[in-house]
Amino acid sequence: MNRIVRKCQLSDEVFEFEVEAPLIARERKAGQFVVLQLGDDFDERIPLTIADADVDKGTITLVVQAVGEGTHRLARLQEGDAIANLLGPLGRPTDVHHYGKVVIVGGGIGVAPAYPIAQAMKAAGNEVRVIMGSRNSSLLIFRDRMRSVDPDTIIVTDDGSEGRKGLVTAPLEELCQDWKPDCVVAIGPAVMMKFCSLTTKKYGVHTLVSLNTIMIDGTGMCGGCRVVVDGRMRFVCVEGPEFDGHLVDWDNLMERQATFRDYEKEHHHKCHIDMQIEEGRA
Repeated sequence: MNRIVRKCQLSDEVFEFEVEAPLIARERKAGQFVVLQLGDDFDERIPLTIADADVDKGTITLVVQAVGEGTHRLARLQEGDAIANLLGPLGRPTDVHHYGKVVIVGGGIGVAPAYPIAQAMKAAGNEVRVIMGSRNSSLLIFRDRMRSVDPDTIIVTDDGSEGRKGLVTAPLEELCQDWKPDCVVAIGPAVMMKFCSLTTKKYGVHTLVSLNTIMIDGTGMCGGCRVVVDGRMRFVCVEGPEFDGHLVDWDNLMERQATFRDYEKEHHHKCHIDMQIEEGRA
């Protein structure tokens, strides 16, 4: 059992949990993830990237967006509650070394897993620039943490409610033209990572993306997380989650991600109403 020692709400349906997991905290590296199960009568496996870790406290930080039934159940847990099963660290760590100049692009909740990568890249001696994007200012997370890596972090929102109005690809292209990075790491919605990759490809900049796919066991047994990279079938849970963004079959990935979209929308609506009833708002 892994006890929740801290919980905070980052935005409307995004929550941060600090969870006791001393062995994972000691072994994890930037880019890796865990798979958790809540226990009791609910055995869905939920994959989450490790957003931070504290070896001295023996804790890891997880950021979850309440989308389906499992993540809504997780979002309802409170400090002192426990997570029944926590498996990790899983996946291959980010390829961190001294590239020279590195741009980290985080979109939406993807800013959370981008943060430890930004830290690791800076610790490896790289110059690091950060771009953060979201639909609006209320959905931005980890501002201060990202600014601790890059004080000049660029913020972009679709509606212009904070920072620049537009998409993350605009400042990314400007940096590719003027700053000339040696590596770009993009994490966020698939469509964002696709267009970041298309942008960097024009300038020949090595680009890593972290793929968020359907995942069940997290150990390469089920094949649910398969993607096509450079014309070959790859398993995200054991061969990723990071791949060369210029080689990913983005259309195939987004088609597979949409498999359970209607089911998720239905449960998201139901769970949202249930939470409002519990809080006395419905």
